[in-house]
Amino acid sequence: MMENNDERQDPEINKEEIEDIEQSSEDLNEDEIDDSEEEIEIVEEAEDLPFAKAEVVRLMKQHLDRDKMIRERVKVEMNKFLGEVLENVCAQLNEYPYTTVEYEMLKESIYPYKNIKRINQEKERILMHLEAIKADCNALSMDVKRTLKLKEVDDEGEDDDFYEIPE
Repeated sequence: MMENNDERQDPEINKEEIEDIEQSSEDLNEDEIDDSEEEIEIVEEAEDLPFAKAEVVRLMKQHLDRDKMIRERVKVEMNKFLGEVLENVCAQLNEYPYTTVEYEMLKESIYPYKNIKRINQEKERILMHLEAIKADCNALSMDVKRTLKLKEVDDEGEDDDFYEIPE
């Protein structure tokens, strides 16, 4: 009750507060318009999503730290990505001539996605091996150039017959 009495006693402060509130609400309205345009775009994209957004978000939250917040665009893009993975796997399954999709076919199709860590380790191992081969080749090349020089001028003349082509 005291607050109401204070407000009634000082109308100028009340008017200033009201003006501040109106100004801040106008600023908020402008920001809301920008945000609402972005939300409309996201909602339009969300209508074309391959999976239920709530399920994708639930799974993401299940595997992220508790303090992480997920932006709307991330939710939409993750959903689209999962849809693309599904399309790629199905395209590979379609390459089989059989009318029934078997579990072994699925295992083969999802292999790259399930074993990405091991595939990357194998790639690194191969690249390191290739670098070692290149280093060996360079060392051999320098060794050959240094130790096995061809004579430009023969001192003894014995080798002249060796280089001549018989007629």
